[in-house]
Amino acid sequence: MGQFIDLKSADGFSFPAYVAQPAGAPKGAIVVLQEIFGVNSHIRSVADGYAAQGYLAVAPSTFHRVKQGVDLGYTNEDMQAGFALKTAVEELPAPGVLADIQAAIDHAGKESGKKVGIVGFCWGGLLTWRSAAELNGLAAAVPYYGGGVTTEAEVARAPKVPVLAHFGERDHWIPVDTVEAFKKAHPEVEVHVYAADHGFNCDQRGSYDAAAAKLALERTLAFFAKHVG
Repeated sequence: MGQFIDLKSADGFSFPAYVAQPAGAPKGAIVVLQEIFGVNSHIRSVADGYAAQGYLAVAPSTFHRVKQGVDLGYTNEDMQAGFALKTAVEELPAPGVLADIQAAIDHAGKESGKKVGIVGFCWGGLLTWRSAAELNGLAAAVPYYGGGVTTEAEVARAPKVPVLAHFGERDHWIPVDTVEAFKKAHPEVEVHVYAADHGFNCDQRGSYDAAAAKLALERTLAFFAKHVG
C-alpha cells in the first residue's frame, strides 16, 4: 500500500519516510513514529492500517541522522542495537530529530490538505509527546508507552494539542506510580492503563496483547476522528 519517499528538513537534511495512501481522498493525516527498531515491517503495517482507515500516513525514519536503512526485528541483539541508535539520536544537538518530524508533519499536512495527528510507540511515544509540546501543525497526539514520558523533565512539558496516552501496568520500563504522577500533573491528558506489558501493540513482540492493542486502537481512532477528521 505504501512506498518510501525522501523528505527534507529545515536544515537541508534529507531522510526517507514511508508513506501509505488511503483509497480515496484523505480525511486527515497521521504521522507514525517508530520504536527503536526502525521503520520496520511492523511500523509499515501500522501506517498501512491508518491508510486503510482513510488517513494519509507518514512514517519518517527517525534514525537516519545516525544510521541509514535501519530495519530491525525484536531479538535481544536487535534491542541492544536499537537502544544504541536511540541513544545516539538523543545526543544530537537540538533540535535533532524533531526537525525531521516537523518535516514529516508539514508534508502530511500539505499532501492531505487536512489536519495532522501523530502517534508513536516506545521511543516514538516519547518523541510524540515532545512533538505535541514543541512542534507546529499538529491537531492531536497519541503516545503509546512512551519511555521517558513520565520522567520529571518530560512531565514539565506542556502539550499544545489534545493528547491521549496509553500505558501498560506491567511495563517495567515505565513504573505505574510514575504514570499516576504523570496523570496528576497533566489532568488535560486522557490517560489509559492496560493490563499489559511494554510493546503490547506490536504483534511481532512476545509482549503483544491482542485485547489491549484492539482497545487502544479503538480509542485512538475515536480520538483522531474527533480531532483530526
